[in-house]
Amino acid sequence: MLISQKLNQFINQQIANEYGASLQYLSIAGYFQTQKLSLLSKLFFEQADEEKEHALKFVHYVLDTQGALEIPAVAAPKPTFASAEEAVAAALTWEKEVTAQIKNLMDLAVADNDYLAQNFLQWYIDEQLEEINKMDQLLSVVRRAGEKNLLMVEAYLVHTAKAD
Repeated sequence: MLISQKLNQFINQQIANEYGASLQYLSIAGYFQTQKLSLLSKLFFEQADEEKEHALKFVHYVLDTQGALEIPAVAAPKPTFASAEEAVAAALTWEKEVTAQIKNLMDLAVADNDYLAQNFLQWYIDEQLEEINKMDQLLSVVRRAGEKNLLMVEAYLVHTAKAD
């Protein structure tokens, strides 16, 4: 086995966390879809897919390191939101939580002198910086626009898509 039992256990939990994030993003995407905000909805559907990919990367890592794959139950996502600001704030909060979870995994990998895990987890650390910045910026734009001007947020998303 190329992974400690403790790190294996925590990574299995992270797989559930990543799937939980995917479900939360599906819930947020659904909220924006019902509000007829198609670009915000699309953004969160894409985020949901990305979180599933993150979970699968962890699955493959556990299997590649000959660990035991045991995925725990996934918590149900928050089903409704009172506003766009609440939905995006929930996404930012979730990304901050995931960042803390990944940091804890890295701390375990360092304590274990597990260089394979450290290398693997570095990608997630870099990704979390990107995700937090993305959600923080989106929340700022939503707050500036206000609930009555969410079409301006949609226009902002068109502009940022062209800039990429």
